[in-house]
Amino acid sequence: MSEARHVHPPAVADRRILVPVASAQEADTLLPLAKMLAEAQPLGQIVTLLVVTVPKGEDASQAAASMVELRAQVDEVMRRHHVLPLHVHTLVRPADEVWDALWEYVHLENAHTLLLAWPNRVVPGWQHPRLAAPPARVVVVHRPEGAPSWDAVQRILLPVRGGPNEEAALRVALSIARARAARITLLHAAGSSPREAERLVLQQFGPILRERPEIHRSIIATEPLEKALPEEARRHQVVILGASSRGEDASTLLHPWMEELIASLPPVISLVVKAQGAPSVPEDTRPLPGHRRTRRRPASPLTVLVDQWFAENTFHSREFERLDELVALKEAQGVTISLGLPALNEEATIGNIIRTIRKALMEDVPLLDEMVLIDSGSVDYTREIAADLGIPVYIHQQILPKYGAYHGKGEALWKSLYVLKGDIVAWIDTDIRNIHPRFVYGLLGPLLRNPRIQYVKGFYRRPLKQGERVIAGGGGRVTELTARPLLNLFFPELSGLIQPLSGEYAGRRQALERLPFFTGYGVEMGLLIDFLEHFGLGAIAQVDLLERIHRNQSLQNLSKMAFAIIQVVIRRLEDRHKIKLMEDINKRMNLIRYEMGRYWLEPQEIHERERPPMITLPEYRAKFARRAPGETA
Repeated sequence: MSEARHVHPPAVADRRILVPVASAQEADTLLPLAKMLAEAQPLGQIVTLLVVTVPKGEDASQAAASMVELRAQVDEVMRRHHVLPLHVHTLVRPADEVWDALWEYVHLENAHTLLLAWPNRVVPGWQHPRLAAPPARVVVVHRPEGAPSWDAVQRILLPVRGGPNEEAALRVALSIARARAARITLLHAAGSSPREAERLVLQQFGPILRERPEIHRSIIATEPLEKALPEEARRHQVVILGASSRGEDASTLLHPWMEELIASLPPVISLVVKAQGAPSVPEDTRPLPGHRRTRRRPASPLTVLVDQWFAENTFHSREFERLDELVALKEAQGVTISLGLPALNEEATIGNIIRTIRKALMEDVPLLDEMVLIDSGSVDYTREIAADLGIPVYIHQQILPKYGAYHGKGEALWKSLYVLKGDIVAWIDTDIRNIHPRFVYGLLGPLLRNPRIQYVKGFYRRPLKQGERVIAGGGGRVTELTARPLLNLFFPELSGLIQPLSGEYAGRRQALERLPFFTGYGVEMGLLIDFLEHFGLGAIAQVDLLERIHRNQSLQNLSKMAFAIIQVVIRRLEDRHKIKLMEDINKRMNLIRYEMGRYWLEPQEIHERERPPMITLPEYRAKFARRAPGETA
């Protein structure tokens, strides 16, 4: 799969890693790590800083020969490790001025990470006022004599202590694991409460344990970290610790107790990580699971999971503009692709949508194998226009009549799985006024390029028209006021979805047929949560479709939509926690009506019903030669 990306979260727009070295040995320790960290992030770059110190008051020109020698040594190390830095700087300063100079270069290069070797010849000690809340992530690397090379790394040990630098340490561990195909072990020194420690580890790391195969196990040790860590380190090549002040001066990076702890380890590569801007907080010598911190809550590993998902699974439709390449991928994989057009009274736009998509993706290139209109009882000319253009037309109330019919888009989508034939199924809304082929091929690209992805959501800018005024980005009110807050609260793994309610999405039949469908406004939210629960976050992707102009709904309709979406989230919370939160009486909404100076209430039932997975229907299994879940040959 191509590594090109055109959409990144602002936080990963530029990942520069500053590597100060004063010897070839330091370069040999730090540059391979810098390469792994840079390759783990979009636009990752390395900046090296060659440091030669001179005695206070001595002429800096006296160090010229030393700098020439150091440059030659480091050049050789860079060639050996295939490291091509963006910039190479040189620094000649008295030792007590080096820390200030490092921060200057961090600012100059907009560096995200500062790598330092220990023991080292760059800085005179591990104390500086800026270390209390450093402007860049600081990683100190200790590679003693007898420690393995970076190429030999297979197992990484990550102590879990609940400090504010834990998230930064986890990011470094994942970067190394990815580069070396290594495995990560979590270690929690539980002291006297192993059961409670296990509960907390699962609570904090449960989602990332499911999503990141690099983290393959967790260990709850019933002894203090000082005893548990050296013993467990014997089975690993790298140990990564979050920095801690343990109640001392926060401007000290490596306190004597941590130096002693690292010195007690067998010959492994040890890393100490302090997060950018993260002040150290006091930590107990033997942290207990019930230990409380009232000032600052430790950063959740879930942040790492969502950030990495956003960087890896966010695409731009222009990545897939070469339609001949998509067709080649489709043919090589032997899959068929269907496009379903759910519609209700869309005579103003349906004709242009059909003509545009058919010409670009069926006539010019054979990307789509079929395009079908799924109508929900239009009373205008929507069906007639589609039929005149040669598009098969189905009325969803007449599909699988044995099972009855409900009103709603979700019902139409569920029944469309029965009439559409493709291995990949895409749907787009039929009120799009600025239709473009990217609304379809943008959804299909990630599915054709990456077999792990099962479901792709579109996102876009949605201008809102108010009278004669157009507000750029004013659309998506239910998304921002209801859907995304609910996801952040209860399903935070999905908090990176820019527009979870968008009507443009595509998925693999083998996944869609195994999921239930809500029948109304809640279908998009339900599918997202169910894909997460059944297939994991990595199976979901999102793609930028630029701008979408469509018919904006009234505030009253948006209120009903929000009410339905809240029902879906509560239903899924009930499923997850096996509790009853909502009664049927809660499915009636009082709408506020106003006319001629008076208000009144109009109760309306908004009931999000749930259709079972399509594969559970015998008619569907017979048509597509499928077996029911759990059924054997």
